[in-house]
Amino acid sequence: MADITERARQVLSSVSRVCCEDTRHSVRLLDHLGIQARLEALHEHNERDKSALILQWLEAGESIALISDAGTPLISDPGYVLVNDVVAKGLAVVPVPGASAIIAALSVAGLPTDRFSFEGFLPAKTSARQSAFQQISEYAGTVIFYESSHRIEDSLADLAKVLGAARQIVLARELTKTFETVLRGTVADVQAVLANDANQRRGEFVLLVQGVGKSKQAEISDEVRKLVVTLGDSLPPKVLAAALADAFGGRKKLYYDYLLSQRSSET
Repeated sequence: MADITERARQVLSSVSRVCCEDTRHSVRLLDHLGIQARLEALHEHNERDKSALILQWLEAGESIALISDAGTPLISDPGYVLVNDVVAKGLAVVPVPGASAIIAALSVAGLPTDRFSFEGFLPAKTSARQSAFQQISEYAGTVIFYESSHRIEDSLADLAKVLGAARQIVLARELTKTFETVLRGTVADVQAVLANDANQRRGEFVLLVQGVGKSKQAEISDEVRKLVVTLGDSLPPKVLAAALADAFGGRKKLYYDYLLSQRSSET
């Protein structure tokens, strides 16, 4: 409850209606804040139909707030259809910043934050989940997924199979709630914690996967590292990467990324 911002409190106090996923859930928030507003259910099953009615209210001069059960609306939550319909009518949509599990997780993960990709909820089926992990296998930034309690162990198993058990990850559970925990380490490390503690398998999860840039450097042999130091800047990165791939095997991109990282660290 304490995550609510003062601005959000003011907005909720001033609007004539509040659209929410579950009125039974949201009424507790409004009661806690001492706010009386008319609640309107807006969820994935009624959004398209309800959107037309909400537009009528807005065009009649009403002001309406949109909230989700937790976090920020539209971020893997309902609201996309409504917001687009409102924008298409030329009516104002005003953001009210608040809690977001993605940003909260990034801020404490200890993984690079200069570049990241949010991929939403992982697929339910194993083959689709493994395909999702394969698609981010070459991404250099941190990748963020949402996952549920009943699939988290299967998802980590698929992650280990596709990207390797040594990939660094962070698993943030129940963020800003009573039983918040943040686990850091390799996929294998986190799997071991979950296997030995049933409590760590409960709740809502944010899974952060370290990008390929740092983890792939572990594949560079000491012999290659020494050779790169000896050669210095005598050859362009693309030329040297091709030569290393021919001499030692492996992909040119692996050596090219390593060379770029070494040269950027020297500047």
